[in-house]
Amino acid sequence: MADMDDDDLLDALGVEVTPLKTSSRTPREERIVAGFEDILRFHQTHGRAPQHGEERDIFERLYAVRLDQLRKLPEAHALLAELDTPKLLEGNEVSAVDIDALDEDALLAELGIADDVAEAGDITVLRHVRSSVEKRAAEEVAERNACEDFERFRPLFEQVEQDLKSGVRKTLRFGRDASVADGNYFILGGQLAYVAEVGETIKAPNGDNDARLRVIYANGTESNLLLRSLQRALYKDDTGRRLTDPDMGPLFGGEAESDDIDSGTIYVLRSKSEHPFVAQHRELIHKIGVTGGKVETRIAGSENQATYLLAGVEIVATYKLHNVNRVKLEALFHRVFGAAQLDLTLEDRFGKPVKPREWFLVPLHVIDEVVLRIVDGTLTDVVYDVQSARLVTTQ
Repeated sequence: MADMDDDDLLDALGVEVTPLKTSSRTPREERIVAGFEDILRFHQTHGRAPQHGEERDIFERLYAVRLDQLRKLPEAHALLAELDTPKLLEGNEVSAVDIDALDEDALLAELGIADDVAEAGDITVLRHVRSSVEKRAAEEVAERNACEDFERFRPLFEQVEQDLKSGVRKTLRFGRDASVADGNYFILGGQLAYVAEVGETIKAPNGDNDARLRVIYANGTESNLLLRSLQRALYKDDTGRRLTDPDMGPLFGGEAESDDIDSGTIYVLRSKSEHPFVAQHRELIHKIGVTGGKVETRIAGSENQATYLLAGVEIVATYKLHNVNRVKLEALFHRVFGAAQLDLTLEDRFGKPVKPREWFLVPLHVIDEVVLRIVDGTLTDVVYDVQSARLVTTQ
């Protein structure tokens, strides 16, 4: 066989050699393409071009500025024509940045591409490192994950919602009091949030104190954003609110309100129901209510009323009070004894299932203590602990 060079040999074997593709783009063009691909990914995710506005995510605002600059670069239109299937470069939005006022370095920075002078091997140029702005933006939109132990917190959210409905708690615009502490409740982005944990104090880059939080949301998610980030998010949110601590306001005395009664009676009842659970725990199950009239009149015909467990009742204690706000007083009992509320469903005389409220698994002596604390004003931050069957502080 005659001597054959490599090309002749491959040709004789029928092997086609595909030449290696080499990019004809300059480093600058490669970076322009890479920057535009970021914008395309945003468009694919959100179905629209990135937009300007302080309410927008920091990255969207950066992409919007970059897109505006690319629209004004003739070379970008030719370079990106094949990639620009959504026709993003044909838009008419104009950035607030004046291109003519920028030097070359500033323009490239606005485009998100580096100076051509900086070679790939230049160790003085940081690559793949997020700026402080990007880090702060990522922190402020910290990803929320599923809260695996949410059942621990569900009763807290249910109680807070009840407190808001009854007026025990109120919402205040975030700002006057910008503190964030363990046990605080906020409304952020329309979602109720609870600060479950505050980590150790750390120093922020600007020297201020900061801390890592564990924030639980009412939708069953949680995040571990920084305390300062939560404050900034609440400041920026027009609907951001702080929830006040439980405050019953004036239960006695003061100016009369629509729910006030001149004199009232707190009454405690014990059921005569033969329901197995009620019969077994009869000495512990009590109904607590407030009336402005006679208790005997209030409980007349209890055998036919689901609120009285469709059975006769026994009056075991009464407490006479004056100038009482009935709604607030009943809400206060529900807050203190919420964890011990009787969970029982009965059928009324029409066969309809009902779930009576105002019945609690609480010893009578604890109810006595609560009433005394109401009168002397020492019931603040106290709840009933089911396990120990006594009042404990919430702080």
